Amino acid sequence: MSLDAHDVALVRAANPGPFTLSGTNTWIVGRDPCWIVDPGPALPEHVEAIAAEAQRRGGAGAVALTHRHADHAEAVGAVQERTGARLAEVGPGERTGPLEAVATPGHTPDHLAFVAGRAVLTGDAVLGEGSVFVVGQLAEYLDALRALRDLDLDLLLPGHGPVVVDPRAKLDEYVAHRLDRERRLVEALDAGARSVDAMLDAAWDDAPPALRLPAAVTLGAHLDKLDAEGRLPPGVARPTLPEGLSAP
Repeated sequence: MSLDAHDVALVRAANPGPFTLSGTNTWIVGRDPCWIVDPGPALPEHVEAIAAEAQRRGGAGAVALTHRHADHAEAVGAVQERTGARLAEVGPGERTGPLEAVATPGHTPDHLAFVAGRAVLTGDAVLGEGSVFVVGQLAEYLDALRALRDLDLDLLLPGHGPVVVDPRAKLDEYVAHRLDRERRLVEALDAGARSVDAMLDAAWDDAPPALRLPAAVTLGAHLDKLDAEGRLPPGVARPTLPEGLSAP
């Protein structure tokens, strides 16, 4: 199923990296006017490419954000100035133009996905490849993934990575991955692991050094879930972010 069939265009930013994969995906949905989702980093070439695609689609009605991390939101002002689009302020269950907002907390507390017909723009709730790190609300995040799976979808349009053409399989994979991490973490706790390093070494041993900190952040979300369920043993250390550091 092509993007054209869903009247969606992709403009990918030239900001590749360990967190952004091949770059931030900016999605442009509909026409006369179109809606711009996650304008990405404030790179002049990227802003111009967004503006050009919006003009081809009869102008931009609004900009919508899945969340406010810089790699998704930094270019909001530049894109508004270049296209005249307003910033859409929407909450879960609300609509803006062709988009219906769905709560997908976890990567950030107020993270949204946007349903556009039979496609969902998932931001950093689901990536085209690999997994995301979860800052908190892990149980709610898993519920959101299951709710998306129940929709009749053709495509997932992620914030990074390629288009997902088998949404149910990808969402099942994401839920299974989180539950497998939980299983491995519980086994490590049962074996006596209590320090952050011991838990990471046991349950996130496949994380490369560059992703050790995001893994620690996700570990914290798993520990919070176990604690809320009464399954966390005493004496378990909690990971903390260095002062002044925000997760990307």
